[in-house]
Amino acid sequence: MSYTALYRKFRPDCFEDVKGQEHIVTTLQNQIKAERVGHAYLFCGTRGTGKTTIAKIFAKAVNCEHPVEGSPCGECAACRSIGAGASMNVIEIDAASNNGVDNIREIVDEVSYSPAEGRYKVYIIDEVHMLSIGAFNALLKTLEEPPSYVIFILATTEVHKIPITILSRCQRYDFRRITIDTIAARLRELMEAEQIQVEEKALRYIAKSADGAMRDALSLLDQCIAFHFGEELTYDKVLDILGAVDTEVFGRLLRHVLQGDVTGCIGLLEEVVMQGRELGQFVTDLTWYLRNLLLVKSSDDIENVIDVSSDNLARMREEADLLETAAIMRYIRIFSELSGQIKYAAQKRILIEIALIKLCRPSMEKDHESVLERIRAVEEKLEKGIAVMPSGGALEGNGSDQAWNRPQEPKERPPLPKAIPEDVQTIVSKWSSIVGQTSMPMKQYLKDANLSLGGDNRLTIVVEDGLASDYFLRQEGHKELLIQTLSEAVGKEIDVTIQSVPDQNTFAQNYVDLSQVIHMEIEEVEE
Repeated sequence: MSYTALYRKFRPDCFEDVKGQEHIVTTLQNQIKAERVGHAYLFCGTRGTGKTTIAKIFAKAVNCEHPVEGSPCGECAACRSIGAGASMNVIEIDAASNNGVDNIREIVDEVSYSPAEGRYKVYIIDEVHMLSIGAFNALLKTLEEPPSYVIFILATTEVHKIPITILSRCQRYDFRRITIDTIAARLRELMEAEQIQVEEKALRYIAKSADGAMRDALSLLDQCIAFHFGEELTYDKVLDILGAVDTEVFGRLLRHVLQGDVTGCIGLLEEVVMQGRELGQFVTDLTWYLRNLLLVKSSDDIENVIDVSSDNLARMREEADLLETAAIMRYIRIFSELSGQIKYAAQKRILIEIALIKLCRPSMEKDHESVLERIRAVEEKLEKGIAVMPSGGALEGNGSDQAWNRPQEPKERPPLPKAIPEDVQTIVSKWSSIVGQTSMPMKQYLKDANLSLGGDNRLTIVVEDGLASDYFLRQEGHKELLIQTLSEAVGKEIDVTIQSVPDQNTFAQNYVDLSQVIHMEIEEVEE
């Protein structure tokens, strides 16, 4: 016998088995008991929340010979026939593939014939928003005044696409997303019936991943059971199958960010990639984790809102104490923007790496939240005894009052070099054309760079801290490519030093701007 998927095998047959939609079930049962059944219903809500299931149960209930408290008995001929899909009184139509005027006209013609058995003919039109405008118009009059023995049930996930003329003729029922607790309890019940061992933590993660859809939860559970058939399904196994990341990884990542450790963040991302985790899910889960941190930071009584264990909640409280609210909101903003970009990105990993660098380097951004994060970093250094200078550098405190109270002596500008090597002059004079020959992102970094002389009259290229310094100093091959480009420009090998500074003020105080010096010499020669 062929295998039946869990969501089909355990589809509810009566109203009592439906979970998470009590407000709709109760209303429909009361209508059946009071014999106040309407002629047109609109079921709207996200996928997997029970729209079609309740429509079929309702069709059985209105035709049931012995209904029990408004629910079908499941034993009479009508219930068995409808349950087996053999009843001529229940007609299911997929509007996605039958969306033309002719398809609806066939329904309108059939409506005139009374049911061969039972009390009602029930038309269930799924994905009704896919009907064309002409099809909606063809349905309009019949939907408004159908025969007394006809009931229309329209189901849709996109109610905003349905014309208002159709909406006004239907009783509208909005299906809610099913809670994690409800889904997890249903999964536990089904696993006991199937005699399969599953960890409670694994069930709750599957319930969370389903995003409020019971059908999605059952499909994910089916997938996990198949992969580890005959074994106990544990939390770690579910993470492996779904390509998810344990929240402990997010805690480690957060500590790297707080330390400004770009290398640590990239290394941790490398671990995630090598474990085969899905990067889009990684971004989603990290954003959700940051949201939970914000809630923990904002309220003391949050246990019922955040779906985590008591151990994880205690750890999250510790992590939330390390951050300011503005910083968490900045992190959420960056990764929320990233989640919209990464869906269709070809290089997802690079986008995540850029986002992590932004978290570690608030100086790269100029918005209000980033400025507050930079102030937090300065205050943290001061608390640790590190004197922060206006130029962005830092002076290690040695515990003595003199180190703190001694006034800063103004730095003298470095002396002008007596002689500039000919090859260096050539590079400076041709700098614009040399930069133009390179490709992005090297071209942009070199445009913003400054030229100076280091020891032994060696050409020094000074770039700003951040992406530019990481590009040339930490990533292999880029510095070598630049040296090769410069050597080809002057026709001989050349030694180059690359250094980084926090900002332009630091460069002006500590280096000679070589482009200005050479420019001045050229003007004197021409005079």
